[in-house]
Amino acid sequence: MCQYSAAPAGDAAGVATDWHFQHYAARAAGGTGLIIVEATGVVPEGRISPNDLGLWNEEQTAGLKRITEFLKGQGTVPGIQLAHAGRKASTSQPWEGDRAVGPDEHGWTPVGPSAVAYPGLHLPEELSTEGIREVVDAFRASARRALEAGFQVIEIHGAHGYLIHSFLSSHSNKRTDAYGGSFENRIRLAVEVVDAVREVWPEELPLLFRVSATDWLQEGGWTPDDTVALARVLTEHGVDLMDVSTGGNADGVTIPVGPNYQVPFAARVRNETGMPAAAVGEITDPEQAEKILANGEADAILVGRQLLREPTWARRAARELGGDVRIPPQYGWRP
Repeated sequence: MCQYSAAPAGDAAGVATDWHFQHYAARAAGGTGLIIVEATGVVPEGRISPNDLGLWNEEQTAGLKRITEFLKGQGTVPGIQLAHAGRKASTSQPWEGDRAVGPDEHGWTPVGPSAVAYPGLHLPEELSTEGIREVVDAFRASARRALEAGFQVIEIHGAHGYLIHSFLSSHSNKRTDAYGGSFENRIRLAVEVVDAVREVWPEELPLLFRVSATDWLQEGGWTPDDTVALARVLTEHGVDLMDVSTGGNADGVTIPVGPNYQVPFAARVRNETGMPAAAVGEITDPEQAEKILANGEADAILVGRQLLREPTWARRAARELGGDVRIPPQYGWRP
């Protein structure tokens, strides 16, 4: 749930602002158990927009530490999503048209597995093997900074058409080297990023991986079977839970959006591989979320848009489901 609210350039580029602080603080005070801070670029060109958060320098680390300290004080576990936007980078804030931006608006030329543009966005430069190594190193360095900033969970963003997903899918990956072609080659970047993060991320702290389970294409691209196969591999490389979303890598596809529409993909990962899975997408009601867990379709529920609408959703869920209702003493002492 990116806020697109950081400074686009200068010393404050990618640094969390008061907006970010109040945004996450409100949801922690609202009783949320785990908060995963929005997609955060591991390098400047890895941001979706020039206004995204980043985690490649000390100023950014310090800004995020202010947030994690408050979250922990409210009993919330702080997590962060480390990301590289790849060919979908250098766009405007969504409310400004969600369009490609150039150097005159602090934009840049994005990179990808191949020189294949996402429709309507910049033509990316194909990453060299040296460039791929630099991306892997950047994820490692940002994971180290995340630990310094006080985060207790990392999620690697491998979904929604961003860099890792674009390598996974044959729809966007046209390479003929060790990072393209076969399934084993196309997942290579994902595995290398996971290994690099696990080198510096303590074994006792969870590592999550967000995946788009399908490109929703009639033929070709990334498929649910591929997702199950990837989960089996990532389990062996230290991933603790797969956050199962869909789409984002192919334009013009038909997606049957509705309540629980992505849950079956999480259920497949969980039930066919043994890897814990989280369900997402159009999950808005506490009883609905609880039923998914009770049915064994997922091990966790990750809520996005409903928490934007309702910062105290977790407190309502606890009340309606008979759990412990956590209320800050500043509010809770009043009759």
